[in-house]
Amino acid sequence: MNSQSKASLLHVQGLVQGVGFRPFVYRIAIKNNLNGWVENNNEGVLIHIEGLEGDIESFRKMLIQNAPQASSIASVNETESKLEGFKAFEIRHSSNHSEAITEVSPDIAVCPDCLADMQIQQHRIDYPFINCTNCGPRFTIIKDLPYDRHQTTMQAFVMCDECRKEYSDILDRRFHAQPVACLKCGPAYEIHTKDGKTVRVNNPAPQLAKWIDEGSIVALKGLGGYHLVCDALNESAVQTLRKRKSREGKPMAIMMASVESIHKRFLLSETEAQTIQSWKRPIVLLQNLQPCAPSVSNGMHTAGVIMPYMPIHYQLFEFLETEAIVLTSGNISDEPVTISDEDALKNLGKVADYIVSYNREIYNRADDSVVFVADGKERILRRSRGYVPSPIKLNLETEGIFAVGAELVNTFAIGKGKQAILSQHIGDLKNAETLAFYEESFQRFSRLFRFEPSLIACDLHPDYLSTQFARSLGFETIEIQHHHAHIASCMAEHGLDEKVIGIALDGTGLGNDGTIWGGEFFVCDLIDFERAYYFDPVPLPGGDKVTHEPWRTAVSYLHKYFGKDIFLKKLPFLNGIDTKHLEVVFQAIDLKINCPLSSGAGRLFDAVAAITGICTESDFHAEAPMRLEAAAAKNCRGKYVFDIEEKRIVFWKLFYLILKDLKMGVSVSEISAKFHNTMALLVLTVAKKIRNTTGLNKIILSGGTFQNRYLLEKSIFVLRDSGFEVYAHQKVPSNDGGIALGQMAIAAKRRSMKKDS
Repeated sequence: MNSQSKASLLHVQGLVQGVGFRPFVYRIAIKNNLNGWVENNNEGVLIHIEGLEGDIESFRKMLIQNAPQASSIASVNETESKLEGFKAFEIRHSSNHSEAITEVSPDIAVCPDCLADMQIQQHRIDYPFINCTNCGPRFTIIKDLPYDRHQTTMQAFVMCDECRKEYSDILDRRFHAQPVACLKCGPAYEIHTKDGKTVRVNNPAPQLAKWIDEGSIVALKGLGGYHLVCDALNESAVQTLRKRKSREGKPMAIMMASVESIHKRFLLSETEAQTIQSWKRPIVLLQNLQPCAPSVSNGMHTAGVIMPYMPIHYQLFEFLETEAIVLTSGNISDEPVTISDEDALKNLGKVADYIVSYNREIYNRADDSVVFVADGKERILRRSRGYVPSPIKLNLETEGIFAVGAELVNTFAIGKGKQAILSQHIGDLKNAETLAFYEESFQRFSRLFRFEPSLIACDLHPDYLSTQFARSLGFETIEIQHHHAHIASCMAEHGLDEKVIGIALDGTGLGNDGTIWGGEFFVCDLIDFERAYYFDPVPLPGGDKVTHEPWRTAVSYLHKYFGKDIFLKKLPFLNGIDTKHLEVVFQAIDLKINCPLSSGAGRLFDAVAAITGICTESDFHAEAPMRLEAAAAKNCRGKYVFDIEEKRIVFWKLFYLILKDLKMGVSVSEISAKFHNTMALLVLTVAKKIRNTTGLNKIILSGGTFQNRYLLEKSIFVLRDSGFEVYAHQKVPSNDGGIALGQMAIAAKRRSMKKDS
């Protein structure tokens, strides 16, 4: 041993397990003439290195700069260690040191090297479950930490001699790749035909492609759940799928094989191209150039597009004649995506003509994630496969906090150290199946991440199933106002802990005054908020019925601002509405029967969509605002006006001018654009008023309404142009899927303040 040798112990934390990190460390240690060892444990990766200072310094640089693509180093803590005189560098077995945890890798799209191996490795020719340390299933198969094969659903498959040799060879790309398998020893596909037969096949792609090209519907088992698949260019097939799945209006995602093929049908920016090809492989919302079958997007100007991420997807496109397939969640209506083969045969058999499964269990359900690009940045709409369970780092101690989330598009969050670990997309907590998925996922996250709750953060609304679940746990509970949580979620992901101007625009959230809020302008921090301005509240005749019948909200706005006489004129948007229904609505408003007051921005968008005839009745959540955005004309600079009366933002002039434009024959697309421009102007006007009185210049945009790309980009532009520092969501959804993070941040801050006082 050289007399100048030193020893260091490095503790690496972050996403460093299941991503080929230990073999990478081994290789750079050997390259730099270092001896010692590396091991996984449930706190991260530990590395003991011995050698010359210059070689250790080179190792440090390579550790950070050359880390595996799917890894993410959060911290490297280095301490001087005892020189033990190791003669080589080795990879040690995993160990379990404490209740602390390391990150669990999300599922990773199949890598180019594995796709190449499918053509040349004899034991993996066309093998559709090929993977290595750089790719393949992770979160969806893991049961416990450390991430070793016996802790995953691969435990049922005994490695053959050839796979074992690769798994044990430090220099092999499949060294300790826990799902490693081949044709001899790994999972296999099974085809379930209409006549009840089950046939095991090595490569189902040729038969799958034939069925799809013929117009059939196939249920195909994916990484995190089943998909329903058909030809995206076959209108008859898409309509049949919609009818059988009870999904009449909502757009469906499509899969295409390459960026080149996507370019032919969609506008694709450089950022969108990078995102759609990333190892996370989300669905990316793209603007149509040459639409697929009309029923895919169903009148929207965008479609969700995804590229292949499993070997079977690539194999399928080798045989398909069509260039695009529908790839939508394999479920019935609002139920969670199907993961068990038994449920697939029972339930999806009613939708699909054929079912293609495989004999490895999906342990953790995970839908495809959905993102869009606005202002040049990727922004998440649904956070699931490829992103979960990577944590969000906070500047606050979160240990023991369970944030239960909201009612719609639910996710929950558990606190570990100074991070929030968000669940996969759960969905709307409306039925027993989704609630069971929620409770099961909480139990699994608690076990996987060694989580013991001590404080629960929930929504203010007492009837939310998530709130009721929170109270059933028997721990101290903090109730957090919905829109405060929206603002806090965006603050948390950007590391902000100070007073800000918070603009929360969404559909529904219980306010402190017992009414429904949703058009809110706050002065707030992570402790509390002041409601500075808000949309003029209107009664919602029929309560929740307005979300399915936007014409009701339109009638309410017109009744509020112009009285019942306005309806003596012929208003075209009411042509299809029975006069008896209209009279019932009038009576409900006048007598205040089942007419909760709402300041929700979503309801304002609903009303404008209805009055313009764009959407008077809605088949799915937020359809009216989505169609209103889709209708907006490009390059229109016109706008309407509004009033601010004390704290209320009043819209009678807005509706008066919209009705006038309709009467004058102004196109619906121009009216939509003018309305969106007005909303951006409103955001700016109110923000300036708050800045003038408070001196605050940092502004937060949150809430489901900011999923509207037109409004988000226009708002960011006018705010920045006026000197504001603008923060909008990127890491978590602006919709209620981000609420849990906000609940977590507020609860953590309040707890820390309580401890300090």
